[in-house]
Amino acid sequence: MKKETFDVVHDGFYGAYYPNKEATSTVMILMLGDSIDDRMAVSGVKWIHSFGCNALTMAPAKKDYGHHNYPLERFGKALDRLREKGNQKFGIAGASTTAMLALCVASYYPEITLTIAISPCDFIMEGFYRDGKDGMRERPGQGESTVSWKGQPLPYLPYAYRHPTYWKMIRKESKEGKDMVASRKLFDESERRHPLQESQKIKVEKIRGHIVFIGGYDDVLWDTCRYIKRMERRLEDHAHTCTITSLLYAHVTHFAFPQSMLDRMLPIFGNQIVKLFAAGRAWPKQCKQARKDIDKNLTEIIQTWK
Repeated sequence: MKKETFDVVHDGFYGAYYPNKEATSTVMILMLGDSIDDRMAVSGVKWIHSFGCNALTMAPAKKDYGHHNYPLERFGKALDRLREKGNQKFGIAGASTTAMLALCVASYYPEITLTIAISPCDFIMEGFYRDGKDGMRERPGQGESTVSWKGQPLPYLPYAYRHPTYWKMIRKESKEGKDMVASRKLFDESERRHPLQESQKIKVEKIRGHIVFIGGYDDVLWDTCRYIKRMERRLEDHAHTCTITSLLYAHVTHFAFPQSMLDRMLPIFGNQIVKLFAAGRAWPKQCKQARKDIDKNLTEIIQTWK
């Protein structure tokens, strides 16, 4: 696919723009993996192209798979470049950590009118690195948030544990549950030790347009359905102009992707990816049905939005 890449030094952000072959002024910012051009990112681009939209993939940096003080201003610069290319309608989508990021970005940039958050949390997470230090796959930062604004880290929920205990506890929980990775107990313990503060919560009431929350009760990374319900209650308690759709499922795992996107990602083994989680192995038919339902709902929402 044709693409134009951007870097922080020259453009103010790191990303790749994939124009649709059809003339269109609608664009979706995608953060569906750790890269701007890996299989997951390109699969997301092909999926969003099927709706007649342009796509911009974004990531913190090349080959930096952590999130630590990611400047939200980069998204403002990206939006400026997208306008220069004739785009007039803007959406954003993220999954897992980047679902949190998508919600946060949309709360700062009102021109974003469709926000898709797959397996999100409702608070700013503490920053983390994936640099393999001391043999640990991931470690928390030192007083760093996942995101920053105007050079200052946004308030965040601190993790319950420090390096190297942090990754050891994730590894222990994953082994006990027979999951590829699990950290739900870690996040629950983080809130127990550090009760969530208002300053750490994502101000979802500031988001414009339509928000789509997607999550599974069987998510073992964190209790995403509880977080989604907290955001629903927050919107009940705060004045807002956005509308919301919540798609919550008993069985879908953390990988709550629409089925057609997963089919593009892994044409032969797409349905096997959820088996990396115990719930996916125990409830494969239910997980697939949930992904099909997500696909149906997102298709209708995107078609209406664009």
